[in-house]
Amino acid sequence: MYKGIAASPGIAIGKAFIYKNIEVKVEQRWVNEDEVEAELLKLNKSINLSKEQLQRIKENALEKLGEDKARIFEAHLMVLEDPVLFSEIEEKIKNEKLCAEFAVKTVIDGYIDIFSSMEDEYMRERAADIRDVGERIIKNILGIPIKSLSELNDTVIVLAKDLTPSDTAQLDKNKVLAFATDMGGRTSHTAIMARSLEIPAVVGLQEVSEKVKDGELVIVDGINGILIVNPDSDTLKNYMDKKDEYLKIKEEMKELLFLSAETVDKKRRVELSANIGTPKDVKGALENGAEGIGLYRTEFLYMDREDMPSEEEQYKAYKEVVEAMQGKPVIIRTLDIGGDKKLPYLEMPEELNPFLGFRAIRLCLDRKDLFKVQLRAILRASAHGKIRIMYPMISGIDEIRKANRVLKEAMEELKKEGVAFDENIEVGIMVEIPSAAVCADILAKEVDFFSIGTNDLIQYTLAVDRMNEKIAYLYEPFHPAIIRLIKNVIDASHREGKWTGMCGEMAGEPLAVPLLLGLGLDEFSMSATAIPFAKKIIRSFEYDEAKELAEKVLLMESAEDIRLLIKETCNKKGINL
Repeated sequence: MYKGIAASPGIAIGKAFIYKNIEVKVEQRWVNEDEVEAELLKLNKSINLSKEQLQRIKENALEKLGEDKARIFEAHLMVLEDPVLFSEIEEKIKNEKLCAEFAVKTVIDGYIDIFSSMEDEYMRERAADIRDVGERIIKNILGIPIKSLSELNDTVIVLAKDLTPSDTAQLDKNKVLAFATDMGGRTSHTAIMARSLEIPAVVGLQEVSEKVKDGELVIVDGINGILIVNPDSDTLKNYMDKKDEYLKIKEEMKELLFLSAETVDKKRRVELSANIGTPKDVKGALENGAEGIGLYRTEFLYMDREDMPSEEEQYKAYKEVVEAMQGKPVIIRTLDIGGDKKLPYLEMPEELNPFLGFRAIRLCLDRKDLFKVQLRAILRASAHGKIRIMYPMISGIDEIRKANRVLKEAMEELKKEGVAFDENIEVGIMVEIPSAAVCADILAKEVDFFSIGTNDLIQYTLAVDRMNEKIAYLYEPFHPAIIRLIKNVIDASHREGKWTGMCGEMAGEPLAVPLLLGLGLDEFSMSATAIPFAKKIIRSFEYDEAKELAEKVLLMESAEDIRLLIKETCNKKGINL
């Protein structure tokens, strides 16, 4: 059995197909002066061919996955059209007399190193996209055929070192039961594609593609992040039953889709919301029964462009989301950029520890000009529906007060201009820094709501870089310290008559749902596809049962014991986690 990261839920049983993309070894080679033009011509031909191929893949993705996921290949095409990147490659050929393929490798590797070293998980995962484009260009220069998963003969489970977005966009869902990869994380485009295709997937399995042989029977458990090779008869039967149960639950969840997230005894109702990055994500949120948007990551408006988005551009994007949600609440997080998430048009300092550096609200309070533009756009959009504003990376009360002063200035400006907005707009904060969680009783007096960002809260509290493989085992959402901090935040908000949500990955973790319900969490915000199962769990519990579970957990000493207790409790209710 191999343990990895659950990237896309579901259970699949089948024969392994080891997918090995041809790895190209590019040798350093120099050319003569009279060969430079020929190398430049090879480069340009390869770029044009790569564009044609990616355009076809994009169209295929559009048909199979929809417009939102096809945008991944727009990003790939943008890499191919980046004048800075390709001027660097051309300079390598012209000035250093490097052959075209090695010039591409040198420059692309440099960009991969930059992105791979970033603290932010989303930005780090973009290194795979740059690698994908680079390999395509090099193979086209060398005339090496590019393999595709669209031509499989048998029904299989694909195992690979990694799968590029191009690979997953072309795979035949009727032939691929699931996939498992050595590399990757939950926010990689590969994982996102798998969830869109509703194919079970486990990533981050390290060297499993080297250890498993073609044709061996494997089980992919995309719920718990497990790969089992050559299972014995008991394990096989157990997983066949689990698969049947999961499919049955999926059918049941369709019936639950537009029912409320309410406990069996009707004593407690919570709100299940979706995390989104672009207006195009709203469709998936609504299709999965989201009662609101709990986190709109506005930084995506600022990325993949050469200049700052204008107030009008931002207003239109926010307006599109709030109108599509038809009266349901939308929490817009103000700009969470800076440090490791750099923008080409925004000058940022070099930092030794950017994740703890000049970012998010810290950057916005320093650059009030860009902060106010965003706040004005959000306020204008609030005239079209129920919008809430959320400040990220808050460490203390002074930051809230300073941010609210800028918000007040924006409101006064709009009033003078005769522009409509919601004058009673709710303002909250992300609780993701331990100081904010500890002082939640102080902060609750200044805000309308809290939303707990567990991804950062966990790594800051436990002093664990969650992407460091050597200490990843210490990144533990069920650590007693984390549970107590969450309880403190919820209780502090309730004492002030306010509410607390959660928009970190923990909110969509099935094992955490009954515990968070019992702790008194008011709103859960997660990936859209996780909503139906979370609702199923909530509707299986009585509120008193969930509270009793939470009380027991708060007295426990280890994450392992906590997980075991929750699993046993859920199993008794017929929910196998």
